Amino acid sequence: MNAHSTPSKTVTEKKFEALGLLSDFDFALHLPLRYEDETQIHKISQIYPGMQVQLEGVVQNVQVSYRQRKQLSATFKDESGSLALRWIHFYPSQQKQLEQSGLVRIRGEVRGSAQWGFEIIHPKLSKAGQSLASTLTPIYPSTEGLAQPSLRKAITAALSRLSFIEDTIPEALQEKYALANFSQAIHFLHKPDKQVDLYDLMERTHPAWERVKFDELLAQQIALHIARQARSSIPAPTIDIQKKRLYDAVLAQFALPLTQAQQRVIAEMSADLQRPFPMHRLLQGDVGSGKTIVAALLASLVIENGFQVAIMAPTEILAEQHFIKMQKWFEHQDIGIVWLSGSLKAKQKREAQEAIQTGQAQLIVGTQALIQKGVEFNNLGLMIIDEQHRFGVGQRLSLSKKGESSVLHTEQVPHQLSMSATPIPRTLAMSYLADLDVAVIDELPPGRQKVLTKLIKDGRRDEILNLVRQECVAGRQVYWVCPLVEESEALQLQTAVDTHQTLSEELQGLGVGLLHGRMTAADKAQVMQDFVEHKLHVLVATTVIEVGVDVPNASLMIIEHAERFGLAQLHQLRGRVGRGVAASVCVLMYQDPLSETAKHRLKALYETNDGFEIARRDLEQRGPGEFLGLRQSGEQMLRFADIDRDNDLLEQAREAASIMLEHYPHAAQAHVQRWMRGREDYLRS
Repeated sequence: MNAHSTPSKTVTEKKFEALGLLSDFDFALHLPLRYEDETQIHKISQIYPGMQVQLEGVVQNVQVSYRQRKQLSATFKDESGSLALRWIHFYPSQQKQLEQSGLVRIRGEVRGSAQWGFEIIHPKLSKAGQSLASTLTPIYPSTEGLAQPSLRKAITAALSRLSFIEDTIPEALQEKYALANFSQAIHFLHKPDKQVDLYDLMERTHPAWERVKFDELLAQQIALHIARQARSSIPAPTIDIQKKRLYDAVLAQFALPLTQAQQRVIAEMSADLQRPFPMHRLLQGDVGSGKTIVAALLASLVIENGFQVAIMAPTEILAEQHFIKMQKWFEHQDIGIVWLSGSLKAKQKREAQEAIQTGQAQLIVGTQALIQKGVEFNNLGLMIIDEQHRFGVGQRLSLSKKGESSVLHTEQVPHQLSMSATPIPRTLAMSYLADLDVAVIDELPPGRQKVLTKLIKDGRRDEILNLVRQECVAGRQVYWVCPLVEESEALQLQTAVDTHQTLSEELQGLGVGLLHGRMTAADKAQVMQDFVEHKLHVLVATTVIEVGVDVPNASLMIIEHAERFGLAQLHQLRGRVGRGVAASVCVLMYQDPLSETAKHRLKALYETNDGFEIARRDLEQRGPGEFLGLRQSGEQMLRFADIDRDNDLLEQAREAASIMLEHYPHAAQAHVQRWMRGREDYLRS
């Protein structure tokens, strides 16, 4: 081994690394999930279900039983009573050890009831009479093969080297927000004294927890402020919005009057495009509010100024819908419109990439194929990301970086417009999207019908088939959405094929079409065209029709196994009907028994058509990571704070971030570096 080689890491060190534990401060911030009280010996007469207890007594009646499966059981007694002990996994030698154990100390969670008897499953055993712990025992987040004693030892060692952790928040602000001392809070959370209220610790409402959560939220808010400020110093194309020939031509092709809300958001974003730094907008609008035409009109302004526009959608069918609409709206204009997706043949892909690179294509529509290797833009001026939460943060960032390395204007970055039909609740927007300008289309176009939602058990299938026939005979059309099969795309496809076959037999005389993600682009386009032209009465589809599909004559939607779908997804699907003059119905077929989550989901959809209310309830159920596509980035943006429960802290952190940036810029920088650890880049996506 030469003098410069580094010693290989131990297995334990590798496991620490997997948990992100590299520096002493990492260990200090690796805070407990929960605590066990080993500071006292309880009596069996005092215990209740769910209680973590430590008892001393004797083990009796040790035996192996075969109740459902082989297990080891025993009776544990102290002077105040008795309870059962049970081991589902055990070694043969354990039985002998227990029979010879004498007076022992056990720890574990109490199950059962006073009426039927208490039990502890897999209790931890140790010798009786040992000295009791002076503080509560922390239980840390861990990984396979890393025991709690190893973690505790490493964290204790790190804390001894960090006897004082420097505070990054100035004293004036600590006093203003009545914050606990940071160093003391961290040390306390690792070793809380036995007098502390365990409920406050577990619920994270103790002042020490409040301090940690405040610091985390503050770092996030400062990083968002910095991202916004940094963007204002980056050059972007300045768009002359007086050049409106193309805009007027697109609007004429649209042939419908814009709503006041659409006009308002176009005015807001046109103003953004005139500025010399990049627009960073989120356009929110409920299903059917007319976001796509707004995007097309903005694109026309950018294209007329000599720049390219890229539109990226999460699914091929949605991207195709955009492509078809753009071709129609930009018809008879000398505009190169290119389609790019993973399903294109090699020659077609090469031709599309060449048109993009040379600038022959001014409007590029596609899936995430737009961010693949080999795609180089000529002079990208605006990127539009539809259903932005469906892309991971890293994917959105990739498109942004593609634009920064255009063949021309390499010193400029493109403007960015994200669109979402899933309204982002206010707390979420404040926490994760504070550097975005949000534009909201809060008005539906005239003539949009409110959709009646019905909940029907799948046993009433004949009734539903009669409803389908009635609609079709009356000259209207029907979507039949197949159940979601999370485990297997192939299984989901087979379900759709089987459903199509069954309905074709049951609805003889009616045209029944099939649409799924595995079909070729040409076949999908043909089926959609046949449905639009009313050559098909019923369209059996997987969730590929979730967004963007617009057939005004469709007035009935049947969603099979609705309990398997997410709330936002159900709301999106429902938005495919109610686009014409006929009263529309969405039938949610479900199968008993329903889980509590599924009950809440279906109840929410039944009770409201309001996208913002549905988004709020969806956030409660799913959490922010999944909602914003942060899960797909592999990064967890908040470890300790909960943006729903800690709304008051979030408001204070926003205010404190502004004060620190203005009056204590060095402290603000130090605070972000401590907490964000290089994740700031995700905030610019």
